[in-house]
Amino acid sequence: MVEGGISKPDKTQFTECWKTTWETPYIMRLALSAGFGGLLFGYDTGVISGALLYIREDFREVDRKTWLQETIVSMAVAGAIVGAGLGGWMNDKFGRRMSILVADVLFFVGAVVMALAPAPWMIILGRIVIGFGVGMASMTAPLYISEASPARIRGALVSTNGLLITGGQFLSYCINLAFTHVTGTWRWMLGVSGVPAAIQFVLMLSLPESPRWLYRKGKVDEAKSILERIYPAEAVEGELNALKISVEDEMANEHAIGNSLGQKLKGAFKNVVVRRGLYAGVTVQVAQQFSGINTVMYYSPNIVQFAGFASNKTAIALSLITSGLNAVGSIVSMIFVDRYGRRRMMIVSMIGIIACLSALSIIFSQAATHSPKIDQFESTHYALNASCSSFVKANNPTSWNCMSCLKAECGFCANRVNKYTPGACLALTDDLRASCREKRRTWYKDGCPSRFGFLAVAFLGLYIIAYSPGMGTVPWIVNSEIYPLRYRGLGGGLAAVANWVSNLIVSETFLTLTKALGSSCTFLLFAVFCAIGLTCIFWFVPETKGLQFEEVEKLLSAGYRPKAFRKISEETEDEKGKAKVDADADVDEGTSS
Repeated sequence: MVEGGISKPDKTQFTECWKTTWETPYIMRLALSAGFGGLLFGYDTGVISGALLYIREDFREVDRKTWLQETIVSMAVAGAIVGAGLGGWMNDKFGRRMSILVADVLFFVGAVVMALAPAPWMIILGRIVIGFGVGMASMTAPLYISEASPARIRGALVSTNGLLITGGQFLSYCINLAFTHVTGTWRWMLGVSGVPAAIQFVLMLSLPESPRWLYRKGKVDEAKSILERIYPAEAVEGELNALKISVEDEMANEHAIGNSLGQKLKGAFKNVVVRRGLYAGVTVQVAQQFSGINTVMYYSPNIVQFAGFASNKTAIALSLITSGLNAVGSIVSMIFVDRYGRRRMMIVSMIGIIACLSALSIIFSQAATHSPKIDQFESTHYALNASCSSFVKANNPTSWNCMSCLKAECGFCANRVNKYTPGACLALTDDLRASCREKRRTWYKDGCPSRFGFLAVAFLGLYIIAYSPGMGTVPWIVNSEIYPLRYRGLGGGLAAVANWVSNLIVSETFLTLTKALGSSCTFLLFAVFCAIGLTCIFWFVPETKGLQFEEVEKLLSAGYRPKAFRKISEETEDEKGKAKVDADADVDEGTSS
């Protein structure tokens, strides 16, 4: 059975997985039923990107307050931080199955609350409840699958949970697109997540508890009966003995590092190997989030609108590209991570991310510079009291373009014949928006018409291609391999908290940054963060590919240095040693003479 940390599957495991689950369908039933948690995780983190566009249309308060939009998006992340902590406690206290059932109830209740929300505060409440479910599912689903799977195919089955997360995100974009012309739009988008939660709840009622948890609680006969349904009859006793040894070792490790969280943390930070492991593990998790990935996953339609695509439906449709590429990238990672190594894939990934973010910064800068000019006559004579007050009061209105108009919190009504030619800068009201559209013109309030728009979408896609196979999956693999066995759960937990907190910071500030700095400078800022992250990965993160846990421990104990600098350092040490020998020889000669 699993001993904390889940290894990455190889091709043999996938072949064996197919063969084993074909012979014993019950195993796949366990894995897919629990894997619904990953699907819900992905759906509920991805669906808000499209729903937010329509929430803004229904609630003027949300449309005008950037911080309120960020709060609606990020409260699911804040809830997930709490939910992950509660999930860890519930897993040990009440079992993996019960934790999944509770998460399903939270998913369902949160979906209903959001779908019926009469005001923004209720959407936020629903997002927090959903976040509790996301946090619990992120902890429990892979744990249940790993503990209820045969060891030889465990990695492949656990990987299905990761695929279902990215698949859930892709599904959320498809659902968003499907409901763009339905009355209630965002209510359906957010409410639909209650359906898979209800399905998983029913499925889990018919499934057993994790055999490992049962054994730890002294319910040996129950654990054995479950193993009999998973393994061939001749293998059950051997698996039961392996389970006994594993649980005893785990309990001994827990006793050695202390029972309270304070004792565990104290022991971890006193241990130089664990401390260096945390440098590496936390570094890759924080770098993952500050690469800006969740600005793309949570705000992808907004970014597409920044690039000049005003239609909500078009923005959601184009955002499908990023979500689909993310799902494909996770499969690519499975194929190549054991061939090319963790460290190399992260470094190459970060270089690609920096290049794409820098390109996006240039594209958005050029789009702002070349945005359509303002037609002064139209802007002042479009309709009575229709003009943007800031434009009317401007000292030099002839210098204004579409971007100047949007920064003044006004709307741009594009030229009917050619949207790239001068248009009207009008007050930002629902009536004027409707009037502009009635005249078959396009209304812009988040981005301007731009010939660079498709370039922005293309580089968003390239960004995902660079991110997903490397920084998307490898940080989690590194954290399953970098810590000594007895501290693996604690180290992985601390790194996961760092990941969620970084996620919260990024998702809570992205729109504010774009408003204060502009899209161009915001993407450039993330490129700088990535350059810092790349430097930290280069210095602090060793290669763990193909190493036993004991070998990783020795590597960290000696103190990791990048290979190129390690050679220089070793040569310097050799020179120092040689100089010392020569000095000792000189002293001996002087003494003898």
